[in-house]
Amino acid sequence: MYGRRASQLLKEVDSCEAGQLVPFNSDVFDQVIRECNEHNTQFQSLIRKMVEQNLDIETTRNDDHYGAAVHHLSLLRNKRCLMAYMYKTEISQYNRAEVIQSFRWKIGPVLPHEIQEKLHFSEKEYFKNHSAAIKSYMSEMDIDLTVDMVPPKDPYIQVRVLEDIGEVSLGEHSISLTKNSLHFLRRTDTEQFISQGLMEEFLE
Repeated sequence: MYGRRASQLLKEVDSCEAGQLVPFNSDVFDQVIRECNEHNTQFQSLIRKMVEQNLDIETTRNDDHYGAAVHHLSLLRNKRCLMAYMYKTEISQYNRAEVIQSFRWKIGPVLPHEIQEKLHFSEKEYFKNHSAAIKSYMSEMDIDLTVDMVPPKDPYIQVRVLEDIGEVSLGEHSISLTKNSLHFLRRTDTEQFISQGLMEEFLE
């Protein structure tokens, strides 16, 4: 049945919570692409047949015309479903590309393994290029867009390390960040670790 595979993709994203990412279904996605190619081949074949018979494709209403219309409309429907799977459209509020972009701000330039497993290889490249563009802009403008948009009351905070991070360089100094250790650090130095779940702000 035409469109069944494309509908399966939309059912998957329809059950996804806002801001979450379902694993990219490469198998079904590729099947829909192949179905689109098949529709296009059949459509072109029927149109070519009508032209060879010297029929006016604008006014002729025969079996070939209706067959071509079915393949054309099926192709358009599949394309809309593929777009809805990847981007926000009138038939889907799910925006896979937007969710992937948000990871750069919430997590940082390196995605954890459990998120990478959900991405298509092209999405990994998309995230990599998106991160590179942000890094290039921040370097050119000499501004860090990943820190708090509202200036904090205190530039330093006390944090507790949740996982062993090891020796890291913070500014001109090196520090050993071991699990459960407490540190008084600049807020800007802790943002990335906190967003990755490696640290938390320690409030006494």
